[in-house]
Amino acid sequence: MNAYLDLLRTRGVARIIAAQLLARFPGGMLSLGFLIHIEHIFHSYGAAGLVLGATSIGQAISGPATSRLMGRFGMRPVLILTTAVCAVAISFIALAPATLPLWAFMLTGLIAGLSYPPVQPAVRTIYPKMVNSRQLTPLFSLDASAQELIWVLGPVVVTFVSLQISSVVGILLSVAFLVGGGAWFIASPELGRVRIPRSKRAFGVVLKRPAVLLSTVVGFLLVGACAAVEAGVVSHFGEGGLEAGLVLAIFSITSLAGGLGFGHVPIGPWALARRMLIVFVGCLVAVWAFEFWTIAGALAIAGVGIAPALAVMFTVVSASVKFSDTAEAYGWIGTGQLIGAALGSAIAGFLIDDLGSQGGFIAAAAFGLLGAIVPAVFVRALPDLRGRDASPIPDTEPVPITPS
Repeated sequence: MNAYLDLLRTRGVARIIAAQLLARFPGGMLSLGFLIHIEHIFHSYGAAGLVLGATSIGQAISGPATSRLMGRFGMRPVLILTTAVCAVAISFIALAPATLPLWAFMLTGLIAGLSYPPVQPAVRTIYPKMVNSRQLTPLFSLDASAQELIWVLGPVVVTFVSLQISSVVGILLSVAFLVGGGAWFIASPELGRVRIPRSKRAFGVVLKRPAVLLSTVVGFLLVGACAAVEAGVVSHFGEGGLEAGLVLAIFSITSLAGGLGFGHVPIGPWALARRMLIVFVGCLVAVWAFEFWTIAGALAIAGVGIAPALAVMFTVVSASVKFSDTAEAYGWIGTGQLIGAALGSAIAGFLIDDLGSQGGFIAAAAFGLLGAIVPAVFVRALPDLRGRDASPIPDTEPVPITPS
């Protein structure tokens, strides 16, 4: 734990981790907030799914694009514009009259997704400029672990507010986090001191870097497994069951613990395959688990590998691309994860219809198995960072550091 205490004592690290977590907190709130609100308006979960789908499509498209724009126009201008547009779009969904047609809500959801602020790529681009190379791997692990708070607390907060007060208030609370956390993050001095050089390569070329492509594919498989697990748990215990929330909380908490536990371990070429193997084993055990404690125990095993696997992906990408390409690279990883979430939920849903709740865990195990096999087969695509600097490859031109 000393490595993390040293990190948090490093100037600006604790503040920027807290600010970006607050700005990203709506990520754990909006899906359920939209689901509850749109279902109340149209009395149809299918209608809610269409709005959520439009929002996810927008996010998947915008992730790499808005991340790349930060190198052209600067982080602050892009973050200010996207935060403002996204906040207006989400607020419109909350406050629009119920008489509007479904397509209007879908279009607004698409706009909200297209303008979702690229806070995650921004902060992961900044990290290598805030700490020394020895601290970078633990910092990515701490970041991957801390983000589990978004997925543990976000759904609980928005569900409670939406059901006990109003779905409108639940969505507007998400907007408050988006704007308040975004303002805190944008005001951080680091965003004024670090400038991303404009990339000289064509859009998408960064995917030719083996580590970036592999991390995007494995991120897709990892989040697909997580989405399938969530579908299986909710199907098994029921939407309103307390057990479902507790099991998913255990799943996230063990991910947080795993991230902190593995954070100081040097990253070799096999690190990603080993961590994904843990996820696969836990999901596979869940297939034969039929009551609360056995399912919770199986998913506790799977959870241990999640944050450590994400930390490996973030670290190897940082060490494999030029600094001007890091934001776009992380944008592509985010897009892969969004597609994984959608496909994982869809495949799990079909299997649950045919096989019952165990179908969700079967889907999760399949995603996890592929997630372990792919980095094992393409192990040469991953750098060996044991005793090596994990910072981004410098661009030919120096990165100007300007006062905030």
